[in-house]
Parts: sequence; structure tokens; C-alpha cells
Amino acid sequence: MRFFWLTTIALIIHTTASGQKNTANGEGWINLFDGQTFAGWKTSEHPNTFTIADGMIVVFGERAHLFYEGPVGNHNFKNFEFKAQVMTTPGSNSGMFIHTAYQEEGWPSKGYEIQVNNTHTDWRKTGSVYGVQDVKEAPAKDNEWFSEHIIVEGKKITVKINGKTINEYVVPEVGGRLSSGTVALQGHDPKSKVYYKDVMVKLLPD
Repeated sequence: MRFFWLTTIALIIHTTASGQKNTANGEGWINLFDGQTFAGWKTSEHPNTFTIADGMIVVFGERAHLFYEGPVGNHNFKNFEFKAQVMTTPGSNSGMFIHTAYQEEGWPSKGYEIQVNNTHTDWRKTGSVYGVQDVKEAPAKDNEWFSEHIIVEGKKITVKINGKTINEYVVPEVGGRLSSGTVALQGHDPKSKVYYKDVMVKLLPD
């Protein structure tokens, strides 16, 4: 007699008072975007920059930022992993912010931006810890989905593109901008069009 052992990934559903659902799989990843609404997210400056189509966040319009303000981790992460599937279009620019906080206008002043840019004129390419440890050669291509995975542990930021580590930055004891905070997606300019899906977080021990 042959025995077959089947394993399944348990799904934990967290439902907020507003009805928002976040699913966590057996590896601890929690969806922050439900694919249909911006429940749990808050937009700055130009809300129309962010729309939803076919389960994706479409970023296209005037400068704006989409901050996670939902219940997971009380939107205040210290040690964590953050990842999304991303697709850039030619000449586009965006970013994924960590340890940041909502602000009504301007570029976020808190935390760090992890760059999303494969062919925009800015020489700082995808995976850069923007302005402090930059990547000069794009590790991904336009019009193709790629995974961007950020790990924050203590004073170290690790960035992986399609599973490959392309940047490791250790924040200095003096002058560093790691503390705790939320995450955000960037709308950079009216000519940039970028897509996001499978936006997820994994909380790590402090």
C-alpha cells in the first residue's frame, strides 16, 4: 500500500471592522492589497495617480504616494520583509518606501526609498537604496514582471530582485533613517507608468 502525504498552506483571515481582509499564508506573508480596493491605503497629493485594473495597482499621473495605513502590524513595521510583483514601462520611475510615514505632499521625508527604475533617465536603477547606496545597472527589464523583495533586520537593508540579492546596505549608527514605520508606493511623474501586484509583508521579530 502506498501512502501519500498531502500538505496544504493554511490561510488565516484577518477581517477588520471595515470589512477589509488580509490573508496570511503558512510562511507568514500577509497580503496588503486585496486586488479590488484601496482599503487600508491612503493617497497623498493626487489620488487619481493610483487606480486599480485587473487586480493590479496602476501608477500613472502626477507625483503622489500611496501609504499603507491598515491594521497589519498597526502599519508600523520595524523588522520585516516587503515584496511585490512589479512591471515598469519604458522610461518610467517609481519607488517602494520603508520606515516611512504618511505626509500630505512632497517626497516622503521619513525612511528610505528603494528604487523602481529600469530605463528612466535617473541613473539610480531598480534596487537602489536611493541616494545612499545606488545600483547603476538595471537588474530587470521593462514590460516584464519582476519581484522586488526588501528585508529590514536591525540596521541592515537587503534588496532582492527575482530572488537575487543585488544590494545590501548597513545603516550607520549616526545619521541613519531606520526606526520603524509604514510602507508606500511612489507615483513619480506624469510620464511614468508602473504596475504593482501581490503586495505583501512578513513581520519579523524585533
